[in-house]
Amino acid sequence: MIEVYSWATPNGHKVHIMLEECGLPYRAHAVDIGAGDQFKPEFLAISPNNKIPAIVDPDGPDGQPISLFESGAILIYLAAKTGRFMPADLRGKYDVLQWLMFQMGGVGPMLGQTHHFRIYAPEKIPYAIERYSNEAKRLYAVMDKRLAKSRYIAGPEYSIADIAIFPWLRSWKNQGIDWNDTPHLKGWFDEIAARPAVMRGVEVLANQRKPITDDKAREVLFGKTQYAKR
Repeated sequence: MIEVYSWATPNGHKVHIMLEECGLPYRAHAVDIGAGDQFKPEFLAISPNNKIPAIVDPDGPDGQPISLFESGAILIYLAAKTGRFMPADLRGKYDVLQWLMFQMGGVGPMLGQTHHFRIYAPEKIPYAIERYSNEAKRLYAVMDKRLAKSRYIAGPEYSIADIAIFPWLRSWKNQGIDWNDTPHLKGWFDEIAARPAVMRGVEVLANQRKPITDDKAREVLFGKTQYAKR
């Protein structure tokens, strides 16, 4: 039984979806990031960067328990563990890995900043809103161009690259996106959203998440609590 320490966010849902797709037994433990659970010593012991998700697998590669943080690393680990959603041939593997890194280094951080400045920032800064909204549109266009000639983001087969990207695009309205501008990406999005494992994965812990509206949660996520020495 894999223990998953997570929350209902795009990065959390990546791992939830992967576990559902692989059919691995797991138990989800809520880490309420608005309440500051991510700073508890027991969570920091497996996720030193105080970010969700993290996993503990009692049956690691050498038969011993292993803990992992960073959603991309967890996806690679689970793909290796199950032999699924990562091509066996080296060329295909690197195609998947480059698009996974595209998500980790581009889609996640840039769309995260888009959410922050459009929705959560206490001050509406026009330059920041325009900067990140435009970057979101640029990234969507990159993916649309790719999907004009490929069924899935990294090639002909569904992979961890698709699993990594999909949850971030579920908030397309908050990112100022018009699907009419990216029809190939929209078709891909609808196909992924209809997968039974994906539908189950995005529901994991979803009933526990609350909108970030109170000052305490905002301070925990974006204020001095985030930067306290631990």
